[in-house]
Amino acid sequence: MNAKAHAAALREAQHALAAADPLMRALIARHGPCRLKPHWRRGPYEALVRAVMHQQVHGRAAEAILRRFMALSASEPFPAPASVMNLPEEALRAAGLSWQKVSYVRAIAAAAIDGTVPVRRRDLLALDDEAIIARLIQVRGVGRWTVEMLLIFTLGRLDVLPVDDFGVRAGFVGGSGDRDGVTPRELRVIGERWAPYRSVAAWYLWRATEDVGD
Repeated sequence: MNAKAHAAALREAQHALAAADPLMRALIARHGPCRLKPHWRRGPYEALVRAVMHQQVHGRAAEAILRRFMALSASEPFPAPASVMNLPEEALRAAGLSWQKVSYVRAIAAAAIDGTVPVRRRDLLALDDEAIIARLIQVRGVGRWTVEMLLIFTLGRLDVLPVDDFGVRAGFVGGSGDRDGVTPRELRVIGERWAPYRSVAAWYLWRATEDVGD
């Protein structure tokens, strides 16, 4: 999948989702064309490190930590795995990472060195989504949700529904008016109607959270 093919697929997805589900039809009418744009030049290693930076931290704070982290290896566009392993833990802590996140970032770097986490995106392209998830969740600090974000926003996979994402579930509840809420298991079943464009459905559910209070 490349940027041009992805853009064309998004247009197809909107028509298919609108035809398949009244909720999606309403969200598409409200929010317009899907603006999901993966980071096509970002590799899996970098994507996972960035994801760890954002875990349980406000977006602006995470970006500030990320900038300080990247400054630790100013000669590289993004700190390479070997560079991370050579950095003292105290330097990573000074950049703003908790001890736990220091261990996660170093685990990802070590896994990139041993080949578990590819540095180049092309090394994952032949694998299906579940195979990628199974491979990467072996790494400390990397869970299913983190890999699902990589699939959607780095590899451009179109049929990923992150049911453990609070925003996705909140968007469904808000959009559907189901005050009883929805469990990840229930949403997984409901989401079958959105295949093979569940990543696009997730994007619209994230947008649905913006409707709260309108």
